Amino acid sequence: MAGKLFVVATPIGNMEDITLRALRVLREVDVVFAEDTRHTVGLLKHHQIEKPLMSCHDFNEAKQASEVARRVLAGERVALVSDAGTPLISDPGFRVVRSCLEQGAEVEVVPGACAAVAALSVSGLPTHEFHFLGFLSNKSVAAERKLRESASLEGTLIFYESPFRVVRTLEQIAAVFPARRVVVARELTKKFEEIVCGTATEVLAAFQTKKPKGEFVILIGPEER
Repeated sequence: MAGKLFVVATPIGNMEDITLRALRVLREVDVVFAEDTRHTVGLLKHHQIEKPLMSCHDFNEAKQASEVARRVLAGERVALVSDAGTPLISDPGFRVVRSCLEQGAEVEVVPGACAAVAALSVSGLPTHEFHFLGFLSNKSVAAERKLRESASLEGTLIFYESPFRVVRTLEQIAAVFPARRVVVARELTKKFEEIVCGTATEVLAAFQTKKPKGEFVILIGPEER
């Protein structure tokens, strides 16, 4: 059987949010390359799957890209997963996929959960055009510059943020986009899922009274005309 790389989406929180196809592929592959093997082994155990695991993260991806391509060209079926959601979306994997494609190895996507799209679908913001910005820089000046550069873009802006910087980021959004509608989606699909809507100042107030926890998606609506 010819080798193939499968880019497999995994749950962003709720363990039930994985497709039947993803489970079948994970059972059938020869090896799973994971962002954090300690995290992925829990997912596999939950679904009673036992597979060899190898790491593929930000610090070793360049090396592992050639290893994955070698294995696929040798006839192995390889799954690539991140800790949560769709691989490559603000997660490692770009070099792996490109290496396989450049060497003529077959790549197949097994789509599923993605925090950015999940947040957009429940935001109440326009969905006909949107721009995913990933994570803003952890440097305040660079982050604010990115926000100001994005002000001219049409559609909804989407990016991820950590609990440690979300308050600072909302303060910057309030300065750059004082009149736009802002939505913060926290802990999507998990027990304490929370969606907060309003102006940046209103949303900021909701997170100034308590220590932010969890994973955050921030969305900024387009300028209303």
